[in-house]
Amino acid sequence: MLNFSFYNPTNIVFGKDQINNLDSLVPKNAKILITYGGGSVMDGTKFIAIASVADDYMGRESELLKFGFNPIPVEGAIPFGTVVTLPATGSEMNNGAVVTNEIDKLPIFSKFTFPKFSILDPTLTYTLPATQVANGVVDTFIHTVEQYVTYPVNAGFQDRTAEGILQTLIEVGKETIENPTNYDARANLVWCATMALNGLIGSGVPQDWTTHMIGHEMTALFGLDHAKTLAVVQPAIWKVRKSAKQEKLLQYAERVWNIKDGSEDEKIDRAILKTEGFFHSLGIKTKLSDYNIGEDGIQKIINSLEKHGMTALSESREVTLEVSEEILRKAL
Repeated sequence: MLNFSFYNPTNIVFGKDQINNLDSLVPKNAKILITYGGGSVMDGTKFIAIASVADDYMGRESELLKFGFNPIPVEGAIPFGTVVTLPATGSEMNNGAVVTNEIDKLPIFSKFTFPKFSILDPTLTYTLPATQVANGVVDTFIHTVEQYVTYPVNAGFQDRTAEGILQTLIEVGKETIENPTNYDARANLVWCATMALNGLIGSGVPQDWTTHMIGHEMTALFGLDHAKTLAVVQPAIWKVRKSAKQEKLLQYAERVWNIKDGSEDEKIDRAILKTEGFFHSLGIKTKLSDYNIGEDGIQKIINSLEKHGMTALSESREVTLEVSEEILRKAL
């Protein structure tokens, strides 16, 4: 297991009718700004919380987006809480965000942007459109494998916890789409979404995030839902990088999908097919051609990756622009 520092101060208030505790969580006589929609709104709120007190950047707030995965050098942020209405991003229990600036999707991080509290009431998500619930399942699934399907470092707890999240999503994914008022199924999705990206399963393990970096460019260029880009890119990455990820892909096949028979390559190939099948069962497509993106679109994505310095991606930094292009061609 790799060295790590884990810190997460967010107070989670989970369950049915917990929205009734909102008044007790907000200081009396506080001046309140309300933003509303879903995970992207949480991310936007984090940017507002920083920008509103970043005196050194007043009038040029866009410069706050230049730090990428490095913490923004500010001395504080406006305290905020969240109420989850769309289980997907995990932004309710982490300090990161992705913000769109014109046509770019850019990450921001700060130690001051952990929510003070987050209310997770699964019943508040019952009225979501089925496609957004499916997006949430896929987003959570990919968040998990970005931190799990890398290479082994003997992190037993993190691996088993990630596998539990993946197996739970497989169990409840279709059910919570088809029967949105099934409280137990939806509650499990909501909690999986939070736990997938609150830092727990990513502590002490290598992380990839190639899928997200390529997916962000696709969303910015073509307007595709974030999760739908991830479902296209992830299987293609595994097909191209099967050798580099062989040990963890084999573990994924055996432990998550219970694939015991066949050679190592056969097990991995079946696991990738099962993953694609799972996404299809949620109504999510897995090919660029499903979204009318062809050769011209691939070149636009590659150009955008280069523009943003995404030229050495993955846990090993060996996904060059050439490898990214191979991945996208595999996704056609």
